[in-house]
Amino acid sequence: MGGRISRRIADAGHSIVGFDTDPVRARQAGIPAAESLSALVEETDVVLLSLPDSRVIEPVVRGEGGILQSCRAGQIVVDLSTAAPSSTVALHAELAAHGVELVDAGISGGAAAAEQGTLTIMAGGSEEALETVRPLLETFSSRIYHLGAPGAGHTAKLLNNFLNGVSLAATSEVMIAARKAGLDLRTLLDVLNSSSGVNFATQNRFPAIVEGDYLEGGLTSNLMMKDLLAYVDLVRDLGVPTLNSAGCVATFGVALGRGYGDQISNRVVDALGDLAGGVRLHAEGGEG
Repeated sequence: MGGRISRRIADAGHSIVGFDTDPVRARQAGIPAAESLSALVEETDVVLLSLPDSRVIEPVVRGEGGILQSCRAGQIVVDLSTAAPSSTVALHAELAAHGVELVDAGISGGAAAAEQGTLTIMAGGSEEALETVRPLLETFSSRIYHLGAPGAGHTAKLLNNFLNGVSLAATSEVMIAARKAGLDLRTLLDVLNSSSGVNFATQNRFPAIVEGDYLEGGLTSNLMMKDLLAYVDLVRDLGVPTLNSAGCVATFGVALGRGYGDQISNRVVDALGDLAGGVRLHAEGGEG
């Protein structure tokens, strides 16, 4: 995702430099690479983070050669990652002590939206800082929402990702059942998408999956599970019961257990299909 966003920024004519601990990934992004994280921070006004989770973000900010050691007053850090809001709030305060603004900017829309520049951004932190970086964010997003105080953007992101996981898991189960019942899956999707069962998965994922296209390149099942567990932590901290997370976590647990963890999360339908006797939705897959 970071590479796709970087290319959008560069293509819009902005000067950009990147850094990744994996030099291959940095080259694949097609933008100039800094020698180190500290070098990147020293030569930029805005630092964008696109990282897996708070366990990675925290040492990038606090660690040896990290952002706190190299930053200067007036800089803005925009965290596009999916992170624990409590960690985001703490990092915001630490950066603010150095005169640096942190905007937590959760993104949604997937790989295709990143490449097309139509991501949705849900941001927390200073509204003034958000407005400063808005022209940059608009190179890769079409909707930008200010949710409120530090951590609000990452909170909204976890809430959204939970619903994304639930709709994907539930629709996978329904589609496997429809296949075993002998229903025409394309017709069923038309029915669902004009009925009360419509959701992002029925509209945007399964029309491709039933044709054998899993829309590779998006969120993996490992990352989906990470986001689901972060949601569970969030609502526990808020004192909100989560009666609907167990089934979703269990579904993606099956995907991880059956070896689909590093594959796109849409493959969770195949994990359920395995349990149902080798069912595949696309015509050549059939039922084992």
